[in-house]
Amino acid sequence: MSPRKMRLVVDNIRGRNVVDAFSILKYTNKEAAVWLEKLLLSAVNNWEQKADQSGASDDFDLYIKTAQVDPGSIIYRFLPAPQGRAYRVRKRRNHVTLVVANRVALDGE
Repeated sequence: MSPRKMRLVVDNIRGRNVVDAFSILKYTNKEAAVWLEKLLLSAVNNWEQKADQSGASDDFDLYIKTAQVDPGSIIYRFLPAPQGRAYRVRKRRNHVTLVVANRVALDGE
């Protein structure tokens, strides 16, 4: 998926609460929302494992601290064109960075 299409959805969830972001992604009618929902779920699970908290998303106020989309590599394909020519098709990819943080400071830190 191209970075431009992914940015349309990422801009909707940047800086939001994780629960709100999940609900926005669930009702967004774009393919990027499905990919971002999986990525956000993975980011929340990684945060829980890193903080040694089980079910931490209920106890803490998690939000999306950073969300950015960078262009990835481009795969080139060719389509046949008239008079023996070929049209170049660029299949664009992207890299999404999501950082999940806690608004409420932990007591031990």
